[in-house]
Amino acid sequence: MHLESQRMSDEIKHECGIALIRLKKELSYYEDKYGSSLYGLNKLYLLMEKQHNRGQDGAGVVSLKLDAEPGVPFIFRERSDSSNAISLIFNKIHEQLLESKFLDAEGHEEFSRLSGAPFMGELLLGHLRYATHSSSGMSYCHPFLRENNRMSKNLVLAGNFNLTNNDELFQKLIELGQHPLNHTDTITVMEKIGHYLDQNVDELYEKLKKDGYSGEHTQNIISKELDVASILQKSARQFDGGYVMAGLIGHGDAFVLRDPNGIRPAFWYEDDEMVVVTSERPPIKTAFNVDYDQIKPVKPGHALIIKKDGTVTETRILEEKEIRQCSFERIYFSRGTDKDIYHERKELGRLITPAVLSSIGHDLKNTVFSYIPNTAEVSYIGMTEALGDYLNQYKKLRIKEGNISNGELDELLALKPRIEKIAVKDAKLRTFITADTQRKDLVSHVYDTTYGIVKPGTDSLVVIDDSIVRGTTLRNSILRILDRLGPKKIVIVSSAPQIRFPDCYGIDMSKLGDFIAFKAAIALHKDNGTENLLQEVYLKCKENAANKDAPNFVKEIYAGFTDDQISTKIGELLKSESVNAEVQIIYQTVENLHQASPEHKGDWYFTGNYPTPGGNKVSNRSFINYIENRDERAY
Repeated sequence: MHLESQRMSDEIKHECGIALIRLKKELSYYEDKYGSSLYGLNKLYLLMEKQHNRGQDGAGVVSLKLDAEPGVPFIFRERSDSSNAISLIFNKIHEQLLESKFLDAEGHEEFSRLSGAPFMGELLLGHLRYATHSSSGMSYCHPFLRENNRMSKNLVLAGNFNLTNNDELFQKLIELGQHPLNHTDTITVMEKIGHYLDQNVDELYEKLKKDGYSGEHTQNIISKELDVASILQKSARQFDGGYVMAGLIGHGDAFVLRDPNGIRPAFWYEDDEMVVVTSERPPIKTAFNVDYDQIKPVKPGHALIIKKDGTVTETRILEEKEIRQCSFERIYFSRGTDKDIYHERKELGRLITPAVLSSIGHDLKNTVFSYIPNTAEVSYIGMTEALGDYLNQYKKLRIKEGNISNGELDELLALKPRIEKIAVKDAKLRTFITADTQRKDLVSHVYDTTYGIVKPGTDSLVVIDDSIVRGTTLRNSILRILDRLGPKKIVIVSSAPQIRFPDCYGIDMSKLGDFIAFKAAIALHKDNGTENLLQEVYLKCKENAANKDAPNFVKEIYAGFTDDQISTKIGELLKSESVNAEVQIIYQTVENLHQASPEHKGDWYFTGNYPTPGGNKVSNRSFINYIENRDERAY
C-alpha cells in the first residue's frame, strides 16, 4: 500500500488527455528532413509525456497506416494500465520494431522494411487515462477499437469525457438493434458513431454499385465522399455532458469533436507537414516550438475533421451554447506552463490576499506564509506579490505621516512578508498495515516540516492550497503536521471556492457526502434545528427524478447560510482535538474566480449552475443517494 498526501484536499482523479498527429507527408520525408521516419512516434511520445499530469491510471496508442494493401495490417494498438504506462507502451512498440527488423539493435532504420513495420503510420492517436470513477484495468484504457472487414467501417475512439445520460443513450442503441459489449459511456459513444458510420458507408456502397462500380473500386470513392460531419451530427445530438472525442476511421479520416459548451479543452496546430491536437497548449508549443498564437482551441460544438487527403476543416456539428469552460482546468488540472493559466493562478492568489490579511489582523511581523502542495506554488507567488504591494502602501502611508525616528524607519523598511518553505514532501511511505488508526499515523509523517521558523505561541501560519474538497487529508495529517510547529493560529487558504455540488463532466467528484462544504451545511442545519429541510429537498428530488427539466434542488441546502458561516463550520469540522492552534479556513469567492479567469466560467461545482440539464439531474440524484445512504455514482 502506498501512503501519499499530494494535496491538502486529497487526490482528485480527473480529466484525461489526448494527442493526435496526422503526418501530411510520406514517412521518407521525415527521414530525409529530421533523420528518422520515427518522427511521428517520437513526437507522440513527447506530447503524451507532457500531458502525463492528465492520466496516471493507464494509456494507449493507436497507429493507422494509409493505403495498406489487402491482407496487410493497417491498425496497430498498444495499451497499458500501469502507472508508468507511457514508457511501457513505447518500449513495447520499440520491441515490435526490432522484431520486424525495421530497427536493428543499435536503433538504425532499415527503410526497405518500412511497409511491413508495425506502428509506422501517418495517423497517430494517444490517450492518457484517469479512472474517473475508480474503474480500472486494461479493458477501460482508450483508444477503443471497433473492427470490421470493410476498411471504412473500422473506428478508433479515445476521449476526455463523461456523459450524464449514458443510460438513455445505451437504451437508444438497443432500440437500433445493437447489443453493446458493456455499459461504459465510451462503448456507448463508439457504437453510436459506429452505427451512423456503417449507415453512411452502406448508403455510399449501394449507390456506387447501382452506378456500376465493382466492390474493389468503391473504397477510394467512399473515403472521399464519406460525410464525417453528418455522422457526428446524427451521433452527438443527444449527448449530454462535457467531452472531447478523437476518432480515426479505417481508411484515413480523423476527427476531434468538442462539446457545445466548451467544457472540456482541446487545442490544435497545422502546418504543411502535420496536424496536431492535444488537450493542453504547452505540449504543442514544446514539441514543435511554435508560437502560442498559432495554437488554436477547437471551437465548442465543432469538429476538427481531417480527411484522408490531408485537408482540414473546422465544422459546426452542434449549435454553440453558453460557453462554460471548466474553471478547474485553470485552478488545478492543466499544467501551469500555459502562459494564460499561469497568470490566472497568480491572480487567484492576489485576489484572496485581502481576506488573508484580515484573518491575521494585518500582522505581517508575526505571520509565516507557505504553500502545500507544489501545484499551489503559482497562486502562492501571486499572494506574496500582493502582500508586497500591501506592505509598500503601508510603508508609504507611515512615512507620509511623519514623526518617525530613524530607528522606527529602519524597522519599518526592514519589514517584509515572511515567505518560507514549511512543508517538504518526503519519499513515499510503503506499508502493509491496513488498520485506519495506524495508517493515519503514517500519513501524518508524509511531509517533513521546517523547524525553527515559526515562533511558537506567537506566529500565525498561513498555508495556501489550490482547493479543499473533502478535507480528509487536511484533518488527518496536514493540520497535525503544521500544529507541531507551535503556531498560535493556522490559516488554510483555498485558491478555489467552496466545492458544494457534484461534477458529472469528467472529474471524480460525484458524491455529495464526500464534500466538506456539504458536510458543513448539514451540520449547520443540525445546529439550527432546520434538519426538516433535508427531507423536503429529498422529496422534491424523488418526485422530479424523471423530470429532465427539474431545477437543482440541492441549492436549497446552502441557501440559508453565508459563505463565511460555511467556512467557519468547515474549520470546526477539520480541527481535531489533538490540534492546539486556532484553525481558520478561507475560500476564494466565485466573484474573484470569474475575475481571475473571465473566459472560463464553468463553475457548477461551486454554484450548482450546470450547463446541461443532465447536471441538475445528477445533483439531485446525488442528494437522493446521500439521504438513502447509497455509496454510488449519481449517473
